[in-house]
Amino acid sequence: MANYAEIEKEAKCYLDVCVEHDKIDPELFDKFGVKRGLRDKDGKGVLTGITNISRIDAFQMVNGKKTPCEGKLWYRGYNVYDLIRGLHGKRFGFEEAAYLLLMGELPNAGQLAEFSNVLTKCRDLPSNFTRDVIMKAPTKDLMNSLTRSVLTLASYDDTIGDNSLQTQLEQCIKLISVFPMLAVYGYHAYNYYVNGDSMYIHRPQPELSTAENLLQMLRPDRSYTDLEAHVLDIALLLHMEHGGGNNSTFTTRVVTSSGSDTYSVMAAALCSLKGPKHGGANIKVVEMVNHIRNTVHDETDEEEVKDYLCKILDKQAFDHKGLIYGMGHAVYSLSDPRAVVFKSFVQQLAEAKGRKKDFDFYNMIERLAPQVIAEKRHIYKGVSTNVDFYSGFVYNMLDIPLELYTPIFAIARIVGWSAHRMEELVNVDKIIRPAYESIMVPRAYIPLENR
Repeated sequence: MANYAEIEKEAKCYLDVCVEHDKIDPELFDKFGVKRGLRDKDGKGVLTGITNISRIDAFQMVNGKKTPCEGKLWYRGYNVYDLIRGLHGKRFGFEEAAYLLLMGELPNAGQLAEFSNVLTKCRDLPSNFTRDVIMKAPTKDLMNSLTRSVLTLASYDDTIGDNSLQTQLEQCIKLISVFPMLAVYGYHAYNYYVNGDSMYIHRPQPELSTAENLLQMLRPDRSYTDLEAHVLDIALLLHMEHGGGNNSTFTTRVVTSSGSDTYSVMAAALCSLKGPKHGGANIKVVEMVNHIRNTVHDETDEEEVKDYLCKILDKQAFDHKGLIYGMGHAVYSLSDPRAVVFKSFVQQLAEAKGRKKDFDFYNMIERLAPQVIAEKRHIYKGVSTNVDFYSGFVYNMLDIPLELYTPIFAIARIVGWSAHRMEELVNVDKIIRPAYESIMVPRAYIPLENR
């Protein structure tokens, strides 16, 4: 049996050596003009490509000067506000937006029905896949479970070596269709084998939308309200795509450019999204809000809440990272359009669920946090909530377990990944290869016996 104490001790020694040699003077980053996060000296993302899939607007030119503006998000030239308004609260938007991002045009009624039918037909896993793959080695880390399932599906695809665009698109659509099943079944396996709870595997129903199927597969009694399904549908639509510069989409582009297969590309994107700095932000928001409510004496006292937010920023409270989660964005300044449009749906759901008190508390933090950040960080251009601030609250109201928050992000974002993969395949036949400046100093080799 392994002596883990000794292994831990040895690892600590190796870590000390690694840190000693890998630590780089921060001033060297400035010397060589390196901006982490691929940002130039003005803080703008370094240009690595062009895309016709989506666009983010956070600034506008006023009298020749770049000025912050209310954020806008565009899918294939259409403002997401208009896409959601066009649903009139009656239709589900995931399938329509997926068609738009993949095909480049809004579908007519016949095309939408045909595309939805294709998604329905693809909502099927290989025989015994759920038992032999998903239920084997169940884990709380559902992103790992999802990634493993995606890579294993490649073994069942006889077209894996076919590099035609038609086949690549078909593979993307198949994965878009089964992602909800892989995620929800992964949770049920974990809940049964690890938590000792009951397990039930509900098959997707052909007449239901993606959002409806996700809820009915997750819940023991398969029931849900129309409002619940529509709010989840809006959440999926808003998380579907966000420009080519985000970490997981850039990962999709990079791995696609190497010539790798669809399954490997999506697995790589999942690994990127899994990081708490990317896909896990809404979990941190929920944890932070719960922590504040459980710590302050009176959650309706704005001064007390504001003082505690100051402590969080000063690294004296919560996780001591000095961050108010759900506030600010790498691109947006005045507002995140996803948060703005989502908030009205969040309020509707909160009122229907008898959670208005909870919504009011989130609303208070949304109002107070920018003031605190401006005062403490001396940021006056504007700090606004991002979509993660409310999405975790919504998932909580929908009784979605915390372990599924990031997988749901993936269920939506795989559509954007697929669109970017296809655009990369169609337009570029060259591997993405960034450069690093080496600061290494040559050294003379020392024989082992002399070290």
